Amino acid sequence: MSVRLSIRLVASPVVRLTLLTACLLLIPALAHAQGDVKIRDITSPEGAIPVRLVGYGLVVGLDGTGDRAIGGQSGGQTVQSVVNILRRFNVEVPAELLRMRNVAAVLVTAEVSPFLRSSGRFEVHVSSMGDARSLKGGVLYMTPLVDNPSGPPLATAQGPLLISEGGSTTRYATVIETSARIPTGGVLEADLPRPTIAATSRLLLREPDLGTATRIATAINGAMGEKTAVVEDEGSVQVTLADSVVKATAYTKIRELSIKPEYAPRLVIDGKDGTVVAGGDMVIGAATVSHGAITLVLGADVAADTSAIPGSVRLPANISVQRVAAALHAVRTPPSEIAAIFASLREVGALTAQVIVR
Repeated sequence: MSVRLSIRLVASPVVRLTLLTACLLLIPALAHAQGDVKIRDITSPEGAIPVRLVGYGLVVGLDGTGDRAIGGQSGGQTVQSVVNILRRFNVEVPAELLRMRNVAAVLVTAEVSPFLRSSGRFEVHVSSMGDARSLKGGVLYMTPLVDNPSGPPLATAQGPLLISEGGSTTRYATVIETSARIPTGGVLEADLPRPTIAATSRLLLREPDLGTATRIATAINGAMGEKTAVVEDEGSVQVTLADSVVKATAYTKIRELSIKPEYAPRLVIDGKDGTVVAGGDMVIGAATVSHGAITLVLGADVAADTSAIPGSVRLPANISVQRVAAALHAVRTPPSEIAAIFASLREVGALTAQVIVR
């Protein structure tokens, strides 16, 4: 009897969703249990500031879902851009004769490593600037990219667009088809100013933490000699190398050292599909949250119950985030309300972790 019941439970959509949520919640815990990470994964060398590029371009080849622009006084930037492109090929077409249902004006953005050299490729993101309904199936026409609107082009971008989460809708929300990406659509055409490896440099923590900075300095001093690394503050470790040391080799060795960083408790919630990911063993204290049609009661003398009152979730205090998330999913709480409930628990002090809603 118990075997049959287990099979039926696994087949239940609610239970399947709960099990999937539980698996997702275990991933950060397993990653946390693995412990050590390399210094290169949590720090950046001083001066290695990513270069942000931007450009204005056109997406062509759309199936009638582009900007609803017509030539003449209402043509706008899309029609004028097409006219300018055609002129480069010695083709003159009156603006008032153009209808741009298969073309969309877009903004192209990218973030490039300062160490990337000429001919290197990078990912670009494309977003509609007009009233196009969808960029699906479009191709980006060659677009110059600059780091300063008044500066010379540093790169170009072109290629077929890739829209994430295929399909027009999901269970919870409509997929946005007016933004897309091109994984290797950008090509750097000029070398960028690059930082040099100096005898005295700093390692900047991507997530400042005094404990992690101290462990980085201890690991470096153990491998390279005492007083090689000194903690300046929570976000910076100064590294001083001897003149006789080959700088590139030394920094390669330092970046490959492993430490166990300090992890701040975090709770990440996807506001679209309701996925809840908890890092570490987080528990929630006593509290009561009433949001919309959902009421969550966490108390020391409250037994677990989600069926007495429609939309009511009653759980004991000091319960794990995973169990609260599973209970909210079990009563079909909308994703936006799940995010609001956990944010409220943080504000009243029942939850000490940082809540991040994406």
